[in-house]
Amino acid sequence: MSLLFTEFKLPAPNGGITLANRTVVAPMCQYSSIDGLANDWHLFHWANLLNSGASALIIEATGVTADGRITPHCLGLYNDACEAALTDHLQRARALAPAVKVGIQLCHAGRKASSAAPWEGGALIEPSQPNGWQTKAPSAIPQNLGEVLPLALDQAGLDEIKAAFVQAAIRAQRVGVDFIELHGAHGYLIHQFLSPVANQRTDEYGGSSANRMRFPLEIFAAIREVYKGVLGIRLSASDWVADGWTPEETVVLSNALKAYDVSYIHVSSGGVSSAQKIAIKPGYQVDFAKKIKEETGLPTIAVGLITDPTQAQEILERGEADLVALARAFLYKPRWVWEAAAELGGQVEAAPQYWRCLPREHQNVFKTLKIGQR
Repeated sequence: MSLLFTEFKLPAPNGGITLANRTVVAPMCQYSSIDGLANDWHLFHWANLLNSGASALIIEATGVTADGRITPHCLGLYNDACEAALTDHLQRARALAPAVKVGIQLCHAGRKASSAAPWEGGALIEPSQPNGWQTKAPSAIPQNLGEVLPLALDQAGLDEIKAAFVQAAIRAQRVGVDFIELHGAHGYLIHQFLSPVANQRTDEYGGSSANRMRFPLEIFAAIREVYKGVLGIRLSASDWVADGWTPEETVVLSNALKAYDVSYIHVSSGGVSSAQKIAIKPGYQVDFAKKIKEETGLPTIAVGLITDPTQAQEILERGEADLVALARAFLYKPRWVWEAAAELGGQVEAAPQYWRCLPREHQNVFKTLKIGQR
């Protein structure tokens, strides 16, 4: 059998979860909420991707505070209304799909908050503008030159954000997700603390690599106190700039997270500096995942321009990662995993209403399943 279609167990203090195959839908911001609430766009989006054949779907970066959202249109999990809307729409999406594991990515955008949606230019919305607000960060350093400075967080601000992550994790459990991922990548708040590009503090949270890791580790530890399920983190393994965050530091942080029973490392890169120089090529981040897997022994998810089933299979066969994640490739080909199963000889769960879509010679890729089966 193709390795891509074998099971994989993600560990956790409560025993963990077993994924049906090695393909994951990575989180993708939809910028489609009002006041942080999930709506029918999310119902459609989730139901579509839950029928993709992937073993797990990670819900987009979800703000733990209203001012921690990337844009005014981003999903949130910071009050009862957000929790109720997410619960309702996710339950309905899951009722229309196979029993796929669902995770949620908890996020605070830091200095990259209060931004316009990408199709509106993505620029910072200043506090004086409609829908804008004052951003917060490790240091009063803007993401881009000329922007309004973020507010450097004091101890009270740090404590408030840490508590917000914990409360969001508690809410996520009530929503009914199968696992939680912290967003420590792409230049958002946790990554900002890690990177010397964004963190120039002179207290115990800045300066040395160990100090820059302190607040991210505190957040992770605080969540682990209240959540014993699968808890992973997405990290940017490199800033792709001189004197930035490095793959070697990512290994050190990953090893430190073992003390808090981290379940996996989702390995991405970049996002903290407009000066980044990324060497784009197919699978350009896979070497980072390989390094972390080899030097920590932790389960890793590789992501980034993985678009071909054979490419995904070879990443696993070479031992470079334990799981592969795709994001925008699923928007273009929502049944990518079905195609991979037909090509590589795997099997997937799929709603029987769709079974007739494949040529007769590939009908054996579908497992017998009832919609909503758990």
